[in-house]
Amino acid sequence: MARTPSNMIPLGTSAPEFYLKDTNSDAWFSFSDLKGEKGTLVVFICNHCPFVLHVIEEIVMIANDYRVQGIGIIAISSNDVKKYPQDAPELMTEFAFENKMEFPYLYDETQEVAKVYNAACTPDFFLFDNQDKLVYRGQLDDSRPRNGIPLSGNDLRGAIDGVVYNRSINPNQKPSLGCSIKWK
Repeated sequence: MARTPSNMIPLGTSAPEFYLKDTNSDAWFSFSDLKGEKGTLVVFICNHCPFVLHVIEEIVMIANDYRVQGIGIIAISSNDVKKYPQDAPELMTEFAFENKMEFPYLYDETQEVAKVYNAACTPDFFLFDNQDKLVYRGQLDDSRPRNGIPLSGNDLRGAIDGVVYNRSINPNQKPSLGCSIKWK
């Protein structure tokens, strides 16, 4: 199992705009269409990565907890589906349904969105404030497949609480760790 860390792009980076198809609804959305009133979480995931499978339940709980508090939640898959057919759009739809993902799961076929976000792994988390400025990029928590640490979402939840309640967010952030994005 590959262990690729996220790229720790500079805090304060503006959220890159995109226009991608949602595999749940077949509608096309931009970042502006989906951003939340208080902030926006963009997470790069895929269907098959053991790191994503380990945390997907917590990601869904975070989405359910914070959507009602004004946080937009956006999942994006950028993997090469020719080499990794298990990440194909129709299987993304099934994955979202099976995991009760009630937020957009967008397909980045050209991989341009992953490149502009400088995404490196799955899962890779990018949290933006209400001014669309990056305030957190890093791990969900210290739990990893088979490391014995229970999922809590503490790191990401703490950052989202900072956005929601206008608190300072610790700039010392640990990178996420996961499978590399499967580039073409």
